[in-house]
Amino acid sequence: MSNRNHVTGVPRRPSPLSGRRPRREELAGFATDDPNGVDPVLPAEPGRLRLLIVGVNPGLWTAAVNAPFARPGNRFWPSLHRAGLTDHVVDASTGLSDDDEAQLLSRGIGMTNLVGRATARADELTRDELRAGAQRVAALASNLRPAVVSVAGITAFRTAFAKPKATYGEQDTAQIPGWPGDVALWVVPQPSGLNAHETIDSLADHWRRVWHAAHTVDGSNGG
Repeated sequence: MSNRNHVTGVPRRPSPLSGRRPRREELAGFATDDPNGVDPVLPAEPGRLRLLIVGVNPGLWTAAVNAPFARPGNRFWPSLHRAGLTDHVVDASTGLSDDDEAQLLSRGIGMTNLVGRATARADELTRDELRAGAQRVAALASNLRPAVVSVAGITAFRTAFAKPKATYGEQDTAQIPGWPGDVALWVVPQPSGLNAHETIDSLADHWRRVWHAAHTVDGSNGG
């Protein structure tokens, strides 16, 4: 199915580095207090999403090129492709191309983060930042009404949503303030290479389950 020309995305800024990879000595300069370290990949109109993928926060490489999960070696894009969510392995290391953004949006896939501030490691975030991020994601889910929201990172999820015993998979949203009842919430593992417990294959298994759920929820959007 190809309707990618009919899905208009929220405008995104070009890469700050104009299409090249960052040099090692440049990365530290992207660790700022900017709450919008990377632009989301979202449709301009509600009702066009099946799946909203929520990262924890941008890494420095991601902020340097303004593209989600951009650092080489991150297993996100390879696992997404292996699970069948994209038709090729996206290379976002120099930025997200218009064609790749269009493919994601045409398939009903959007991307954002719990926290917009870029850091070298996710454990640099505060609990208050993560809790505020959960509230923002709940509001976004209410507005965009995807079939499924999937947070990539169990430790951050537990803190952000005050669910200290949460495990991977679908979550009970009944006690999450402001969460829309018709939007499912899932958690998958953090795809960074720092997460030694996961492989591309195991990550792909999680994404297959999420993608299946996004297509079986009654009234799913994006088709």
